[in-house]
Amino acid sequence: MSGIPHDHYEPKTKPEKWLHSRLPVVGLIYDTIMIPTPKNLNWWWIWGIVLAYCLVHMIVTGIILVMHYTPHADYAFASIEHIMRDVRGGHMIRYLHANGASLFFFAVYIHIFRGLFYGSYKAPREVTWIVGMLIYLAMMATGFMGYVLPWGQMSFWGATVITGLFGAIPFIGEPLQTWLLGGPAVDNATLNRFFSLHYLLPFVIAALVVVHIWAFHTTGNNNPTGVEVRRGSKEEAEKDTLPFWPYFVIKDLFALALILVVFFAVVGFMPNYLGHPDNYIEANPLATPAHIVPEWYYLPFYAILRAFTSEVWVVQWASWITGGIVDAKFFGVLAMFGAIIVMALVPWLDTSRVRSGRFRPMFKWWFYLLVLDFVLLMWLGARPAEEPYATYALIGSAYWFAYFLVILPILGVIENMAGDIFGQGGGEDAAKLMNLEFLGRVALDSRIRQGGDSGKPVVIDAPESETAQAFRTLARKIAARISVM
Repeated sequence: MSGIPHDHYEPKTKPEKWLHSRLPVVGLIYDTIMIPTPKNLNWWWIWGIVLAYCLVHMIVTGIILVMHYTPHADYAFASIEHIMRDVRGGHMIRYLHANGASLFFFAVYIHIFRGLFYGSYKAPREVTWIVGMLIYLAMMATGFMGYVLPWGQMSFWGATVITGLFGAIPFIGEPLQTWLLGGPAVDNATLNRFFSLHYLLPFVIAALVVVHIWAFHTTGNNNPTGVEVRRGSKEEAEKDTLPFWPYFVIKDLFALALILVVFFAVVGFMPNYLGHPDNYIEANPLATPAHIVPEWYYLPFYAILRAFTSEVWVVQWASWITGGIVDAKFFGVLAMFGAIIVMALVPWLDTSRVRSGRFRPMFKWWFYLLVLDFVLLMWLGARPAEEPYATYALIGSAYWFAYFLVILPILGVIENMAGDIFGQGGGEDAAKLMNLEFLGRVALDSRIRQGGDSGKPVVIDAPESETAQAFRTLARKIAARISVM
């Protein structure tokens, strides 16, 4: 299953051999949990197991809730109250499910940004990245439909606003919106459709997760240095890797336990902290809330959606070019979905030959700005659609697209030119030219390979940690003082 050489399952007893020859499920499980994993994975790599836990957590709690939920516009809100008040432990199951969605998205955002920083989308892992983005889109659809099911004020009007976006699509928008809603407006047919899809999509996500795991088992895991582990033989691979079980499983379970302590504390002591009070009011089509706000994990893209008003010059230009077909509403929809699509296309937008952000000093600062921009857009998405928030959201949206469509390609060209000019070992040569100490060594376990002209690995000494370097500098200064006494 894995592209890295390793031991495979060998049945020993007759029953094991009989089963393995007919259904090699034990071998599949063995290959899955014993996958060779780079030794130097840091704590940013623990979020995968958190996501796996969240998926199981959401499916299990969701199935329990379905046993008591009534998908009908007249009874949905009352059935939620029944779960909260009458079902034994129902309030806890619902809070676990609602806050589990927040943990799910929190973990997936860290997972995505970790991949963006360490270049986990670069060859040969493009398919892994694309499948991951499909999982993210399915999560967004599932979360939105689940948010509608309580049939509170924010659920109803959130569904009205978001489904109304499909009506902005030229020519096919109105029939598409009617088909999605099951009628001219959000009503019982809409609730039934969303309930069915909300129940179905988690199993689609589970299937995509299997493909995602299969994909990165085929190519091997990325690591913080971005340097591929050696694959010439099993012995070489073992110098750079450890089996996922038990080493990384224990590490991941320890991290998961700490995260769950915080999660259960939130569920137990402030379960409504991330909720909206209007959703405890039953849906009323005749009373529009003063400020419609989606869940926090949609806010960055909601801010992008609202940023492009008819006063923005690029919207006016697009409307003029298309003869009014692309208006402000449709442009906002394009921008919102485009903000997600550019993330999916990043394997081809980032042209740099350097994988990890650790060794891309210019890239680092632009990436940190991207993270800050994402948080800013999240905050702006919860603000009213008025000045100065609208201008800030437009600036944040512009940077989001500029990062992926302009900055990343240009950085790749600059970094590749620098590599071509200085050649292999160019960093050390450049440091000598500028009379600087070369600190560009990196470690994968105790070695690092950099591809030479012949394609063979080059072994370089492992660097000291920053702490060790500080102590060594201090020791040199003390020795210098002693020598002049």
